[in-house]
Amino acid sequence: MTTPGTPPGSPGHSDGIGEPAAPGALAATTALEGLGARLGLIDLPYALPGAAEAAARAALVADQLGDYILPRLASIDAPLLAVVGGSTGAGKSTLVSSLIRRRVAAASAIRPTTRRPLLLHAPADEPWFASERVLGSLARVRVPEDAPPSAPVAPDDGGAPVSWRELEVRSCRELPPGLALLDAPDVDSVVDENRDLAATLLASADLWVFVTTAARYADAVPWQHLRAAAERDIVVAVVLDRVPDGATADVEADLRRRLASAGLATAPVITIPETALDAEGLLPDPLIAPLRDWLTTLAADAEARRGVARRTLTGALGAALAQIELLADELDAQAQERHELAEAALTAHAEAARRISAACADGSMLRGEVLARWQEYIGASGMLKGLETHVGRVRDRLSAALRGRPGPAQRVEDAIESSLATLIVAEAQRASIATERAWQRAGTAAPALETARAALPGQEALTERATALVHEWQGELLGLVWAEGADKRLTARLISLGVNGVGVALMIVVFAHTGGLTGGEVGIAGGTALIAQRLLEAIFGDQAMRAMAERAQIDLDARVHALVNEQATALVSALRQPSPTGPELRRAARTAASALEATSGVTGEGRS
Repeated sequence: MTTPGTPPGSPGHSDGIGEPAAPGALAATTALEGLGARLGLIDLPYALPGAAEAAARAALVADQLGDYILPRLASIDAPLLAVVGGSTGAGKSTLVSSLIRRRVAAASAIRPTTRRPLLLHAPADEPWFASERVLGSLARVRVPEDAPPSAPVAPDDGGAPVSWRELEVRSCRELPPGLALLDAPDVDSVVDENRDLAATLLASADLWVFVTTAARYADAVPWQHLRAAAERDIVVAVVLDRVPDGATADVEADLRRRLASAGLATAPVITIPETALDAEGLLPDPLIAPLRDWLTTLAADAEARRGVARRTLTGALGAALAQIELLADELDAQAQERHELAEAALTAHAEAARRISAACADGSMLRGEVLARWQEYIGASGMLKGLETHVGRVRDRLSAALRGRPGPAQRVEDAIESSLATLIVAEAQRASIATERAWQRAGTAAPALETARAALPGQEALTERATALVHEWQGELLGLVWAEGADKRLTARLISLGVNGVGVALMIVVFAHTGGLTGGEVGIAGGTALIAQRLLEAIFGDQAMRAMAERAQIDLDARVHALVNEQATALVSALRQPSPTGPELRRAARTAASALEATSGVTGEGRS
């Protein structure tokens, strides 16, 4: 049997759960390491209710896996780590020094006094604590055994920067092998980092010595930790300090009632009355002897020590896996939030593309400048009467105009380019504004909103892209006209009329539906569009004209969708993916749980 303090690699030492190493321990360790790695990289980017608490919980569980569960799983016979924790000013450091019977931990009125936690171990147990295997998330600061207590340093003393992730380690000949003491920061410290460190250390303990006072024992924060200890089935001793004369019976009875209500009815209570300290600043030895005896008895009995370690490990594993399930739920909520934010962007931009397509198909484009330039180009005034008889003359006038005056056709093309580009820019900006408002209403993605704003093109750049889009579409449309008129007869006719003029007529036909026009606009735009239609029919025939218009419309829609979707994609890419996903974390937890079930002595054993 392993003797207390037998270091790793020594005869009798086992790196498993029992002796010999438990079957499946390596698989369990590997699975838990993978789980811890996922927790260490957890990303909850959206400010949902409870997200900050979930992130802190993930960090705590990750630290617990690395600092306690994995080392203890590998070495059930390692020395017990008793963490002395509790409320501000409860006398934790004084209690630690009193147990040793010399001052090893600084006591002070400065708050927080314990900024750097102190770990004391027996000289024979030094190999267990020399490396970062235990409490590996904290940097080691080795202090000589007989060095005076490290002075407390206030965070704002103007000296060296304060590190909240250091662990002072010193050997202590007064401690028996198999037991280490850790003086932890206040669980209710005014300093956030101190509170977080206290929680990390308590989560890494084999057993707790929880110190409170007659004045503070009912405070809420300590009881949060005590209830957590009960849920983890950790061994706890409670020190009730500074009890006034005559109040011991009442205060202790109320404390025991509260402990029973919290699930800690069997926790020993050591009551220390209000008393003067001796010349070295220590409590009278008879007052703390019961606590020392309780601790040393555990350390001396290898089976009892192993039972405490196994019980705490089992509880810690169960609590960690339960916390991971809650974290997976939070990741699910984060993923749903990202989906809803992304949907808001995609919907706004799909609506923008739909509105552009509708405006290009319902006659809305045949307004204002486009309509004026087209009428100017064909000299359409007075031509709507007797349209059938005038088509030939219109064609003749177009031919003459195109041969002599190419400028008007270009002006129509330019007007279409300008109007269509303006429409695209307006709708793209409308979609981005709608997305921004939706994200602002959600109130969960402020960083993503800033990233998205930076990713969007400015007014000038967007206008250039929209103009280029329309220009390229017009060029493709003219190519379509040339391709359709490839035989000699049509080529001659196109040359006689001018490809640009025929192309402009095709653009007018593409925009010809009059659903968006009202009143006199319907007659004017509809009539001039009909002239363009009849001209194209005369050149290409009805079927070819319709096919060309449909292809041009499809091409324009595709280009508009590409531009709008590119903007939507830029916005959505600003939304970080929660990491890992909820299902990924659950799978990792199930893998770890299955490996632990296969490891004898971890689950279903050791409860007492």
